[in-house]
Amino acid sequence: MDMNMPISLDWSTEEVIDVVEFFQAIEKAYQKGIGREELLAKYRRFKEIVPSKSEEKQVFREFEQQADVSCYHTVKKAREQDENTVVKMK
Repeated sequence: MDMNMPISLDWSTEEVIDVVEFFQAIEKAYQKGIGREELLAKYRRFKEIVPSKSEEKQVFREFEQQADVSCYHTVKKAREQDENTVVKMK
């Protein structure tokens, strides 16, 4: 898929990689499913990089417009599920 990931010039290379991996995990939840723990671990790392709720919403919105997925609903579903389950979005 050819898209521009929402990244900040203030982030280190490692942080950019971690944010991209989080977005790839969101896409994976829509494509074939992803383990709940893996998704939440990537989200926790994302929150270390983007601690501000307003910045998180902005980054989510930019990504969602391009990828046609919902980061918020995917993370919400993962939080609501039992441990050791697969998060699969429609």
